[in-house]
Amino acid sequence: MSFNIALSGVSASQKDLDTTANNIANVNTVGFKESRAEFGDVYAASLLASGKTKVGDGALTQEVSQQFSQGSLSFTNNALDLAITGNGFFATIPEITSRDFSFTRAGQFKLDNNNFVVNSNGDNLLGFPVNPDGTSASVALSTTVPVRIPDSSGSPQSTSEVDVRFNLPAGDQTKNPAQFDPSDPLTYNAATSVTVYDSLGDSHVMTYYFLKDNDPAAVNEWYVAAAVDDQLVDITNSDGTDSDPATAVNSVGTDSGFAVSAAKLQFSEGGDFIGIESADGNPQLDLKIVTEALGGDILSNGSDATQQIAIDFNLDPVGANPNEPTQFASAFEVTSLEQNGLPVGRLTGIDIGPDGLVRATFSNGTSEPIVRVALVRFANEQGLTQQSGTQWKESILSGEALAGEATTGTFGDINSSALEQANVNLTTELIDMIIAQRNFQANSRALEVNNQLNQTILNIR
Repeated sequence: MSFNIALSGVSASQKDLDTTANNIANVNTVGFKESRAEFGDVYAASLLASGKTKVGDGALTQEVSQQFSQGSLSFTNNALDLAITGNGFFATIPEITSRDFSFTRAGQFKLDNNNFVVNSNGDNLLGFPVNPDGTSASVALSTTVPVRIPDSSGSPQSTSEVDVRFNLPAGDQTKNPAQFDPSDPLTYNAATSVTVYDSLGDSHVMTYYFLKDNDPAAVNEWYVAAAVDDQLVDITNSDGTDSDPATAVNSVGTDSGFAVSAAKLQFSEGGDFIGIESADGNPQLDLKIVTEALGGDILSNGSDATQQIAIDFNLDPVGANPNEPTQFASAFEVTSLEQNGLPVGRLTGIDIGPDGLVRATFSNGTSEPIVRVALVRFANEQGLTQQSGTQWKESILSGEALAGEATTGTFGDINSSALEQANVNLTTELIDMIIAQRNFQANSRALEVNNQLNQTILNIR
């Protein structure tokens, strides 16, 4: 019997050495969790045997238990390197149509040839679909989708409004609006331009021309004419008046062959903006005037030919505000000229937040949420079935996989451009290896002593 006891001790010591050696071998494996060999004594007694004199039957390896303590983080320059600080796991599948889930803490992800995010094994990372505002559409593991970085362009947005703030010089000479010629700077007082965009994202230059009215009865009044890509366009007030240059009160360029309807701005004697004149001669207290449809002659690239652009002068009907146009005794100055259109955007970067939200940024200044990296946790992590490639599978002992968002509950946070190192303490492992070696030698010595005793007995004559 003592032979078997010593053999069980040798076997236990070997298991301890194997476990320690495996920990040391994986000290550089990202996401690796160290293991611990756990032993129990063997004690067997019959019903009629005396327990007071019974000796144990040796040692038994009860379990090689993984320790899921947090590993330290190593920071990288790759935004797709992900590390979890918490209890969560990444969920992966071997193919985009598979539902064979595996779980890992190793976040060494990259793009495959189809722009799907995969790990070193080629398994696809899973995420939750998101709404346009970035909230998750669902947080169930069954609804997760493979994370894919889009290679398409950001959608363009046609310009619908231009916000303009400026000062018109009160002392400027008046001009005859009938002689307005955009090609002759002497026929207008000032001009400024802004780049606008059509529905396809193509850019166009929109120019505003300012003429101080020479009508003695029209004191402190200025005409505003507009052109897109050097082609004049009619301007209509927000009430729809002054749209026909042949009959409009506010028309310019009739003598020079550039007849076009314009807007007419009115200022007080103190230089404050008081309104936009309409055909009936009453100043409008509306915030906008609207250019007529730009038309296919200008936008001849197949874009929306009915596009209209509002010009917002920020008029406040209650009282003057600093955003309104002014007519002071200073030079012509544009303090703001902003439009809300966007060109076609090219993908310029990917950002992954602590909550796992993957957001794409584009060259046109826009960004949009794509997907949220899913995290999974288990009631009993040590019950997971270990797979190669630093992966685990759900088992009866681990309990069902529970999916959720990062930064909620105990799932933990996601750290982009970081990797979780193995939680192996090399100093501790080396000490454990020395202890296991000592135990192995001691049990081997017990075998040797038992062998010598047997030889002694066999040699008795």
